Order: sequence, then structure tokens, then C-alpha cells
Amino acid sequence: MISFNKIVNKLSKKWWKIVFKEDIFELIDPEKKEEKSNFLDKTVYKLKALNVIISLKSGVYIVPLDDDFKLNEVDLLEKYYLKLLKKYITYYVWNDYFISGNKALEIHLKDYWVSKKIHIISRSLDKKIKVWDYEIIFKTISMTEKWKKLNLYSRFSKFVDTKQVDGIELKIANLELALLQSALVVDTFEWIDINLLTKTIKKYSKYFKKEIFEELAQFKFVMSFNRLKEISRNIDKNLYEIFLDIIKKNWGLFIWEWLRKI
Repeated sequence: MISFNKIVNKLSKKWWKIVFKEDIFELIDPEKKEEKSNFLDKTVYKLKALNVIISLKSGVYIVPLDDDFKLNEVDLLEKYYLKLLKKYITYYVWNDYFISGNKALEIHLKDYWVSKKIHIISRSLDKKIKVWDYEIIFKTISMTEKWKKLNLYSRFSKFVDTKQVDGIELKIANLELALLQSALVVDTFEWIDINLLTKTIKKYSKYFKKEIFEELAQFKFVMSFNRLKEISRNIDKNLYEIFLDIIKKNWGLFIWEWLRKI
């Protein structure tokens, strides 16, 4: 069995600086988890007591740098939040995901502040993770067609960009999809961020791709297109006409319940 000093040495070399309890178990003896559970608990306790790791929540730890001991808990979480986000993404869905809605739009706008809620579309996971007041929400997208429930992840995954945020690679909805998703009501307790939509339209009105909006119209973003039409009316006449034309071409389509939950 690996010695305590070797565990400390291996943890110090963790580039991500975020580890789960399972990661520490892998260092001890992955073949004998049940037999070594008591030893794991004692090891974690000792690592915390010696400040080798700092607990963020149960089973989630930071391997701190020297400067981290000067930070309070709030600043420490914000410093490592993107790494924690990527750690959860990798742990649960690996590469089958993309960040959607407001956070995707904010990343396009180079706004990387820590959001209270981050929505992640995945192929197969519906799960909500809470870290203090912050939530990471994994969700799937599906629709019923000819009495069959279809998973729409693969259809949406073509509208995805990869961005580097503070050295961390993240998959996010492309500009057009993120805009449409942000114009939808996520839940009854949240308002649509009109300022965010307006800011995005003002900045990128000349760069939106009409053909992408037309392709996305098949997913019945009627409510989004109507909202964006009104916002763009006094900002960019050409974009307003694009949204108006899409609405006319798809007139009569209703808003499906699954889209209300994106």
C-alpha cells in the first residue's frame, strides 16, 4: 500500500488542483476499496489537518497553492470554480456535453464571472449539483415524434463551439443557439435577461449567420424568435427582418413543452 508521503507527493503534482474522494482512493489502492475505506477516511482527515487539501464540500477538495491560504472561502471557490466545473463535467459526461443559455452567451461576450447557475446539456445525464449557493445543472433534451421519444443531443451538438477560458477548454452552444436559448424561460423563478440579449445583439448583429437561425427554427424556437425580433427592431433592421422572415415561414408552429425547459 502506498505511503502517506507518496500520497502527498502525488497530490502536489495534480495540475487541476481539484480532487474528489475517489481520486484519493485511486492513489491508495483502487482494487480494495471496501477493505481500505477506513484507511481512506483517516488519510483524508490527516490531509485536511496538514492543509494538504482544503474541503470545498463533502468529497470535493482543493490541492492549495501557497497563496490560497490568504483567501477566504468565497474567493477560494471563485478562483477554482471553472476547474471544479470542468472536473464535474469530465467525471460525469466526459465529452458529451455543451454549456447552454446565459452562461454560453456570457462566454461569447468574454464574461467569465461565476454564475449562480450553469446549465449543461448532456447526452444522458439529468443531475443537479450544488456547491454552496452555486448550481451546476446537467440536463438532457428530448422530444416525442411519432409516438417515440427522441434524444436531441446529437442534433444540437452540431451547433457547438469550443472556447478556452482561463486555460480550460469548454464546449458551449454557438452564438446563434446560445442567443435563442437565452431568450427562453428556463424556469418560473427566473426572468429572461433582456440586457444580456440586447448587449449581444448590439455587439454581434453583423455577424449572426442567417442560415444557422433558419436551421434552428426547425426546433420550434418561436417564442425566442419573437422576443429577439422585438429587441432587434431598433438595433439592426436587417436582423429584425431575418427574425420576422423566419417567424413568417414557420407560422403556426407551437412551442413544445420540452423547449420550455432548456
